Amino acid sequence: MEIQIYYEDTDCGGVVYYGNYLKYFERARTQYLEERGLSVARLMKEGTVFVVVHAEVDYRSPARYGDRLIIETVVSGMTAASFNFSHVIRERESQRVVVEGSARLAAVNGIGKVTRLDKAMVAVLRFGSTRSH
Repeated sequence: MEIQIYYEDTDCGGVVYYGNYLKYFERARTQYLEERGLSVARLMKEGTVFVVVHAEVDYRSPARYGDRLIIETVVSGMTAASFNFSHVIRERESQRVVVEGSARLAAVNGIGKVTRLDKAMVAVLRFGSTRSH
């Protein structure tokens, strides 16, 4: 996924505000799921919500106003009720690493109780898409 850095993304020095990387990770995770046929909106309507239970961010080099960033996202681990995403953000032109990070998400039901991931979702997260090719 690609992110264009706008002035609103930066601090007074023109460097991307550190907290914004968590928002970029969230966008990348949502896109990752959507591209594999897992609609977050549909899952919410069906009673499954994902909550972040742990996140880590390692800042490697600054991104600045006007940069274009590429976010690489993969599922890097899974349990019966949670899964981990790993993210690497690079500046598009130079390919320098800007940020590396991860997030563990737990599946919860409509009242916030941890619930198991269903088998179809696990298959998609491990092997690909629910869409036919």
